Amino acid sequence: MRSDILAEEWGVITRFLPEGWRELARSTGSLKRARQVRSPDVLLRLAFLYAASGLSLQQAAARATTAGLARISSVGLMKRMRSAGPWLQALAESVFAECARMPSLDSVPAGRRLRIVDATHVKVSGSRGTDWRLHYVLRLPTLTCDFAEVTDARGGETYTRVPVSPGDIILGDRGYCHRRGVAHVIEGGGDVVVRLNSSNFPLLGAEGEPLDLLATMRSMDGHAPHEWPVRFVENDREYSARLCAVRKSALAAQQSKERLLKAARKKGKVVRPDTLELAEYIFVLVTPGLDELGAGATLELYRARWQIELGFKRLKSLFDAGSAPNRDPEAVRSWIYAKLLAVLLIERLGEESRLFSPWGFPLGSGKPLEGVPRGKRRVPRGGVTSQPAERTAAPRLRAAPEAAGATSQACASNGWNGKR
Repeated sequence: MRSDILAEEWGVITRFLPEGWRELARSTGSLKRARQVRSPDVLLRLAFLYAASGLSLQQAAARATTAGLARISSVGLMKRMRSAGPWLQALAESVFAECARMPSLDSVPAGRRLRIVDATHVKVSGSRGTDWRLHYVLRLPTLTCDFAEVTDARGGETYTRVPVSPGDIILGDRGYCHRRGVAHVIEGGGDVVVRLNSSNFPLLGAEGEPLDLLATMRSMDGHAPHEWPVRFVENDREYSARLCAVRKSALAAQQSKERLLKAARKKGKVVRPDTLELAEYIFVLVTPGLDELGAGATLELYRARWQIELGFKRLKSLFDAGSAPNRDPEAVRSWIYAKLLAVLLIERLGEESRLFSPWGFPLGSGKPLEGVPRGKRRVPRGGVTSQPAERTAAPRLRAAPEAAGATSQACASNGWNGKR
């Protein structure tokens, strides 16, 4: 690609970055010296070349030198990536905030924001376990990200690391079912719909007695959704909630049991009979702010949580975010944030492309029809209202029945049945 075209396209991309992003590179210490790397633009392009393109340090350095972007070695590029982490994180967080859209789902109460949270593992090349963990929050239905945090392998899945605003509804899998995390969301003015983890989330009944979960599930008749008022205690404070459950189909229950048994055999453990019986049910915990939703609507709302699995799979498959290229902690952190920033910029470009411009770049707000008065028709200069021209339908050509039959017989004799 010609250098002038490349520079012009780079200008289109940088439009989506926050104001002062170049100055931010210097204030965060990511660009202290301009030796070899002349500007923040060059540094960001190097980060994208290394992270978003899936190149190694050696490959990225060689390609940058060949393209005239920067004469830099692989060691020099790694040092630049190590220092660029805070800057890339700040850029990613800013683009997250600008990309966010308020969801609009029929099952979500008016004025509430629906969010789903999960985490994915990131390992470095040659590692057999988890080296990093990427915590990620998406909004529904747009699947745009409004929070991301990178921690080491000890950073567990918990609601406490997620910022909560009043009115938030945060969906989570059983890994997020901890009393401290659920209480954190309630204290922040939000609500949760979370898969109940029966082993570490003891519940109390309506009268304050310990809840026998298996006996409660056995009281269900058929496959209709049920709900029960429950309570839990955290930090000497009692909170109210609801337990919503449904019995799985026979096939789904059998598949869940087989997965439990397979995982237990792999770890050399034995599954308790009560655990196997509980696998026949789906039960979720919902906090009081969603009392207007019945058991069925609550379970349907939790079903949307699986959308985040698709988001993580897309991130890991398209950008190979599940395997970091080296073991340097700071360089890996910068690599992950560069990946996230690239994903968000592509989402922004996708939004802009819905109403593309024939001249190749947007001029205004991106809403070309908002200035057109509603209910008015265009009047030509002569003062006569333009009328739509009469449309004359062209005659439709139809094959004669005998001709159609001959054609079908010829096709059949040649062994072609109309299917490819």
